[in-house]
Amino acid sequence: MLVSGRGLFCGEHMKRREFITLLGGAAAWPLMARAQQGERSRRVSVLIALDETDPEAQRRVKAFRLGMRDLGWAEGRNIQLEYRFTGGTLESINKHVTEVVKLAPDIIVANSTPVIAALRSTKTTTPIVFAILNDPVGQGFISSLAQPGANITGFSFFDFDIVGKWLVLLSDLKPSLSQVALMFNPDTSPYFDTR
Repeated sequence: MLVSGRGLFCGEHMKRREFITLLGGAAAWPLMARAQQGERSRRVSVLIALDETDPEAQRRVKAFRLGMRDLGWAEGRNIQLEYRFTGGTLESINKHVTEVVKLAPDIIVANSTPVIAALRSTKTTTPIVFAILNDPVGQGFISSLAQPGANITGFSFFDFDIVGKWLVLLSDLKPSLSQVALMFNPDTSPYFDTR
């Protein structure tokens, strides 16, 4: 979707910078842009692939709310946050994705490959921001991290370009280091390329 001077969402595509900035990217919108938009409340649906009672899910919700607040987005004033917890089952994911798409929020924030895949299959034009996703390019969700294309963008859980820097840091901390292992759970991260 394109960003115009009259409102945040219109058209069929949205510029990535404005899209990520809304969700707590590197910087907040300029005050002038906010003044042009007025105080219309934005609806953000958040799909979390964990159970609502999971402590990690609660930490993510808290961090998201604080980040939005720090950027000037206050619940009840200029933003409405709607949370759905899928518990990670495909049945629950599909149910919640269908509900969220029907609600047509201004933006959908989601995590996990199954949730993003379900959202993508709906062909929704609502902007989608992902987090905690392995290899979004390799999975075909976006064209590249720099130029994602379409209505999906976000932050990769694992950036292959930084692995070398991790190794340098580890060898700086322990110069005698000769072996390093990366562990992950294939049940919870099945889309991680182990090549």
